[in-house]
Amino acid sequence: MAGLVPPTTTTIPADASKTAHTKADEKTDYMNLPCPIPFEEIHREALMSLKPETFEGLRFDFTKGLNQKFSLSHSVIMGPTEIPSQSTETIKIPTAHYEFGANFIDPNLMLIGRVLTDGRLNARVKWDLTDNLTLKANAQLTNEPHMSHGVINFDYKGKDYRSQFQMGNGALLGASYIQSVTQHLSLGGEIFWAGQHRKSGIGYAGRYETDKMVATGQVASTGMVALSYVQKVSEKVSLASDFMYNYMSRDVTASVGYDYILRQAYI
Repeated sequence: MAGLVPPTTTTIPADASKTAHTKADEKTDYMNLPCPIPFEEIHREALMSLKPETFEGLRFDFTKGLNQKFSLSHSVIMGPTEIPSQSTETIKIPTAHYEFGANFIDPNLMLIGRVLTDGRLNARVKWDLTDNLTLKANAQLTNEPHMSHGVINFDYKGKDYRSQFQMGNGALLGASYIQSVTQHLSLGGEIFWAGQHRKSGIGYAGRYETDKMVATGQVASTGMVALSYVQKVSEKVSLASDFMYNYMSRDVTASVGYDYILRQAYI
């Protein structure tokens, strides 16, 4: 009788097969992790949406290219300038100045200089020493005593990590490192020492990124706690929010915003 019983077949539901296939695809390949963004740019998307570069007043810019690599620029800026104050009120004074600039842009070298009528000189250098090592330098020279400063950064880009070493005037030393842990998660840390002010600090940060969202968190021994979240609604629309808390001064700030990318405009 046993031979007369038809054999039973087991069918696998389509949903279960799809789920198993998805889990297999999501398995982390630790030998092929992506390279993370630099540690100092972990809040990049939130800053672009919530803190864009703006100015108050009038600004006129003109750039003349002399050849494919070298160009000159002229800028006229008129508007109020904020003065640091110990009170909560913002102090603004009317200012106007002219700015002359020279730019040299090469695939491996970028030199940018600016001279202002108030005596300030700004210079910026970016030099790709190798495919993985980049030198960055920023300097500002001014007539005011103790206001000139300069910073040099060495950035190294690995296969699945980035590291940076920084040094500047005032006995400033700093270093940071960020490592991809999975395809979407990266963790990092930083340390700095300001010898002139006898201050030091250490911080940690994490970033989780997918095709639709970016979430970041950062904490430092200086008392800062920073959180940000960006939701990509579409290719042109993004919603962003951030939260900052200083547990030493008890200051709390939060902001919410959006950005919309048009063909020739950015809102």
